[in-house]
This record gives sequence, C-alpha cells and structure tokens, in this order.
Amino acid sequence: MNFDRENMIKAQQAQQATAVMDEGLRAYMLKVYNYMATGILLTGIVSLITFKMAVVSVSANGIVLTGFGNAIYNSALMWVVMLAPLAIVFYMSFGINKMGYAKAQTLFWVYAGLMGLSLSSILLVYTGASIARVFFITAATFGAMSIYGYTTKRDLTKFGSFLMMGLIGIIIASIVNIFMKSSMMYFVISVLGVLIFVGLTAYDTQKIKNMYVASDSGELMGKKAVMGALTLYLDFINLMIMLLRLFGQRR
Repeated sequence: MNFDRENMIKAQQAQQATAVMDEGLRAYMLKVYNYMATGILLTGIVSLITFKMAVVSVSANGIVLTGFGNAIYNSALMWVVMLAPLAIVFYMSFGINKMGYAKAQTLFWVYAGLMGLSLSSILLVYTGASIARVFFITAATFGAMSIYGYTTKRDLTKFGSFLMMGLIGIIIASIVNIFMKSSMMYFVISVLGVLIFVGLTAYDTQKIKNMYVASDSGELMGKKAVMGALTLYLDFINLMIMLLRLFGQRR
C-alpha cells in the first residue's frame, strides 16, 4: 500500500515538473519569436523610410535618386551599409558569452536597423506589390517549417551539417556568378537557397528549443533568446530574398 502511494506521489511530482518545464519552454520560445518578429518589423520600417528618403521618383524612364540615395547606393558608403550587419553578426556570435543581456539586446536592434538600411535596395529592384506578396509567402512557409521543427520528434541534428555545407556552396556559387552572370546559375542558386533555408528554419527551431534549460538564470536565458531570434531572423530574411529572386516582379 505504501509502495503504491509512493509511486503515485512520484508520478505526480514528475507530472508537475513536466508541466513547469513545458510552461517555461513556451515562455522562452515566445520570447524568441517576439524578438524575431519585432526585428523584422524594425527592418521593414527602416527599409521603407530609407527608400522614401533616397528616391525622388520611379518611372519607366528610370529611378531618380536624392543625394542621400546616391550616397548609400552609388558610393563607397554602400559597402559600409552592406558589411556592417555582417560585422555585428560575427561580433555577437563570437562575443555573446562575454556581453550582458542588455548589450546583446541592443546589438540585435542595431543589427535589424542596419539590415533595413541595406535591404532598402530591393525596393529599387522589385515592385512593392511583389515584395508584399513574397513576404506573406515567406511568413507562411517559415511558420509551417518552424512549427514542424518545434513539434517533430525526429532528430534533425544530422541534417544540420548537410544544410550548412549547402549554404556554403550557394555562397561560393553566388560569388562566382557575380563574374559569370549566368541566368541559369542564378535560378539554380535561388531554388537551392529556398530549399536550404526552409530546412534550416526547422533545424534551427529544434536546436533553439533543445537549448532551453529550466535552471538557466534570467541573464543567460535572455541572451539565449536574443541569439535564437537572430538565427531565425536570418533564416526568414534569406528565405525571403531567395523567394524574391524567383517570384519577385522587377521594376
């Protein structure tokens, strides 16, 4: 009798511990998604404001830029605009253990803003309607794959190295194609890019979920949430860019 009672108490304690774990995990993942969504919103706002400040008019005869537009799109400053976000990603990735939560959070917002400045150039290439359409396609695809990564019992770890090799491959191919200017290679890179970032969305979601530890302190948990948001943000933005290459309507 006492043995059965002890088993019942242990089972109840295990259920309570699991419930607390699940509640903490949901709060943690919600924090990650909130950071990511806010970062994408900030990027979109900065992109639109930059485009409005940089462009005088868009017509069949071409695009007329302001002095500010010429500075960020047609001068050496454009390289600073392009490379600054990359520098912040490397700094955060290698220095996250030494920085505080507040600094990591601030760097994430700065990064999202700089990406908005950089990505404003796509508004010069594609129509606003096609960008909006591709954004919703990206959001639906990302959402579906992220849910899959969160809920699946299948271990996606073995696909991570394969996807990273594919990512390195399309980066090298993209650099080569800058000189080759092959439309066929451009198309193939875009298709492979969509497949790779769809896979990375599921893989990264599962990895972020598995990084959760209930005993983590608020400071450490906050930094994990910021880095998780940065990872998913990059998956979303790159997936959208690849889809734009395939389905975006050029001006």
